Amino acid sequence: MLAGSLFGAWAGASWAVRMRSSTLYKVLAALMVFMAAALAITHTTTLGTLDLPLWAHVPAGIVAGFGIGVVAAIMGVAGGELLIPTIVLLFGENIKTAGSLSLLVSLPPMLVAFARYSRDGSFAVLGANHRFVTVLAAGSIIGAVLGGLLLGVFPDAVLIPVLAMILLASAVKLARHD
Repeated sequence: MLAGSLFGAWAGASWAVRMRSSTLYKVLAALMVFMAAALAITHTTTLGTLDLPLWAHVPAGIVAGFGIGVVAAIMGVAGGELLIPTIVLLFGENIKTAGSLSLLVSLPPMLVAFARYSRDGSFAVLGANHRFVTVLAAGSIIGAVLGGLLLGVFPDAVLIPVLAMILLASAVKLARHD
């Protein structure tokens, strides 16, 4: 999966920097709808493994990794929301092992996408908006800490639909963006 995701991250970032803004907004909106659906399906149904023959694990992992790398690079995310269910489905790992493997697999593609975006000067806008970036980073850190402290307080039956609705609302907003 890692090999495929590295190539996918480079390809996704390359496509994203070449897309017209209006097209990128629509692609992001579609990906958010896809993510909301994937989130709802993987948390409301019991999915077994695909029971692939041993020889098919490597090609399936590379293809899945490529797709996940593309999506993660375009969306600017690590891809764990797709990696974890894919590891469970393709390789039959339990959810905790899949979560740990996801962390291991997601960092290198993030660095590849970062390098690809940097190559085109895509991050130059961050310097011009350093105050906004600082506030956003602080909010992310505070949100991560609060999320960790609240872990287990709200049941999945509440969190998953709320997250899916946030993704869908964001998708609508992006789709309407000019």
